[in-house]
Amino acid sequence: MISFFFLIIYLGPMVLMMIVLCVQIKCFHEIITIGYSVYHSYHLPWFRTLSWYFLLCVNYFFYGETVTDYFFTLVQREEPLRILSKYHRFISFALYLTGFCMFVLSLVKKHYRLQFYMFGWTHVTLLIVVTQSHLIIHNLFEGMIWFIVPISCVICNDIMAYMFGFFFGRTPLIKVGSWLSETVFSSQLSYVMAGYRYFVCPVEFNNDSNSFQVDCEPPELFQLQDYALPSVLESLTGWPTVRLYPFQIHSIALSAFASIMGPFGGFFASGFKRAFKIKDFANTIPGHGGIMDRFDCQYLMATFVNVYIASFIRGPNPSKVIQQLLALRPDQQLHIFNSLKAHLTEKGLLPALEEAAA
Repeated sequence: MISFFFLIIYLGPMVLMMIVLCVQIKCFHEIITIGYSVYHSYHLPWFRTLSWYFLLCVNYFFYGETVTDYFFTLVQREEPLRILSKYHRFISFALYLTGFCMFVLSLVKKHYRLQFYMFGWTHVTLLIVVTQSHLIIHNLFEGMIWFIVPISCVICNDIMAYMFGFFFGRTPLIKVGSWLSETVFSSQLSYVMAGYRYFVCPVEFNNDSNSFQVDCEPPELFQLQDYALPSVLESLTGWPTVRLYPFQIHSIALSAFASIMGPFGGFFASGFKRAFKIKDFANTIPGHGGIMDRFDCQYLMATFVNVYIASFIRGPNPSKVIQQLLALRPDQQLHIFNSLKAHLTEKGLLPALEEAAA
């Protein structure tokens, strides 16, 4: 499995995206199947078909939003994609509305309550599985390091908690030891990966090569910087400064969440299984249960990473702004140019720029 993991990383982010989609579909299938068996709903008219139809609708919406957001240049270049992008949300709503109407038309008097149970079951499953897997893909497109490090943190936390529990028994040392081990591991993994553009650069579409690429000038987050040590640590180590990637500091927050809050995803999944008196979500992996049994903590971790990036990392993206400006009509572009010129002149920046150019 480790060799397979390294192979898919080597194949690149687009292959990883397809694997995330496959995992999402399988997790959805496992949870929906539990609903069918628990509520004995195999005889409900059209409901299995509608469940998969809603999955298709939600994926169409999320993937369409992602493509428009991250690959705006490609969308504007291709006429069919441009039209689909322009009316994407209307099309998505129309698709969902069709499914909603099909559900209403399929209602049978003697199955009303059961049908609404399963309608709610399907939508909660979409919220838990599809929405969070979509966030995983967003993290991936920001740079593979945002995908690999969080996943590795969760895996390392599970392994180290088992190791400390095996050697020291059920003591608070399990949590402390696993967190410290995980912090050291994530910091070292981040140090190695931050030195490679393949891992830190976002996925972009290159018009010249007509392909997706992972290449950029690494931002400050992935450039080595000197940090002054507190006097206590300086006296202990003899080092006045340490040279780190800023991302290594952020990896401490990721490892802390994986150690403290990540297990709650597993607790939630365990409570769900106990509520319906089942041991595993499925038997897809012999001895390990279903795919959902392996990814219960990963979904919660992915949501945190996406919120963390949006809150503390991502800033205004000049390249996306320029792409959107180029898609405007000439008169709109001219209006924005004049407004920007007046703003820079008012701030006293434009004369300085003109003198520098002269």
